[in-house]
Amino acid sequence: MPTGIYVGTDDGLYILGTERRQALPGRRLRALAGAGDAIWAIVGESEIFTAGAGGIWRHVARLRNVRTTCLYPTSSGVLIGTEGARLYRLEGRQTEPVEGFDFVEGREKWHTPWGDPPSVRSMSADEDGTTYVNVHVGGVPRSTDNGMTWDATIDIDSDVHQVLAAPDNGPVLAATARGLATSWDHGASWTYRNLGLPGTYSRALALCKDTVLISTSQGPDGGDAGIYRGSLEGVRLERCRRGLPQQFADNIDTFCLAGDGDTAAFGTSDGTVYASQDAGRTWELLADDLPPVRCVLVRE
Repeated sequence: MPTGIYVGTDDGLYILGTERRQALPGRRLRALAGAGDAIWAIVGESEIFTAGAGGIWRHVARLRNVRTTCLYPTSSGVLIGTEGARLYRLEGRQTEPVEGFDFVEGREKWHTPWGDPPSVRSMSADEDGTTYVNVHVGGVPRSTDNGMTWDATIDIDSDVHQVLAAPDNGPVLAATARGLATSWDHGASWTYRNLGLPGTYSRALALCKDTVLISTSQGPDGGDAGIYRGSLEGVRLERCRRGLPQQFADNIDTFCLAGDGDTAAFGTSDGTVYASQDAGRTWELLADDLPPVRCVLVRE
C-alpha cells in the first residue's frame, strides 16, 4: 500500500498524505491492520475487507450473528476477535473458530464493568511466534502453538485495553488501567510503568522504533487525557506537548494511536487527527473536520 496515514471513521476511510483521499464512503470502519503490502479492515458490524498495493478494496468475508471487534494478520491466516470473547481464523475466504481459545484457564472470570459479555479487544504477536490476545476484561492469554492451546497472563483486574508486541525480540506491552505494563519474558511476568503519568488509565499504544507512545487519562470518562512517550527500556514517561492542545476532552481510544518508523499519528472522537514525524517529540494538525475516528494505521 502507498505510504500515508489511514484513518478509519464513521463515514469511510481517509488517507492523509500529500493529498486527502477517501475509500469505502458511508461505511463505518472499526479496525485496521497492515501486513506487507496489504491492509485489512473491519467494516460495519462484521465484514472483512482487504486492499493490496493497488489500493483497491474487496470484500473477503462476513461473520454472521456476531459483532467483530479486531483483527490481526498472521502467516497462517487473519485472526478475528469478536464480542463474547471468541476468536476466529480467516484463511482465503473461509472462517473457522479457534476452538482452543474457548478453554483458557480462568475464562469464567472474564467480565465487563457494565455487565455485558467480555470481548476480544486487541491482538499482537512476537517474532518467536507467540500470539497475545487482549480480552476486555480478561487479561492477555497467549499461545505458542498457533492457537491450539492458551495460557493466561497478567492480572485480569489490571484492565488491559491494548496489547502490542515490540519487534526485534523486544518486550510485550499493554495499555492498562494501571499504566503501561511491560513483559520481557513473553508475558510470564509484568511490571507497571506510571512514573510521569498524572493518571494511569491507558487505552492505546504505538511504537516508533524504540519509542513507546501511550494515551492516558484519569479514568474511563477521560480527564486530562493526553499522549505520553518514553523509551522501551526507560522508566519515566513524558507528556507530548509540542503542537498539541493542553488536554483532550475524551480518551484517545484503542487503535486510534499508531506508529511506523519515526511517524506517529492519532485521531479523536471529534474527528481531529495529529501526526508526528519525529516519534512523538513534535506534532502537527492534519485534519479537524473528519467524522469520529475509530482507528488509525501508519504506513511509512
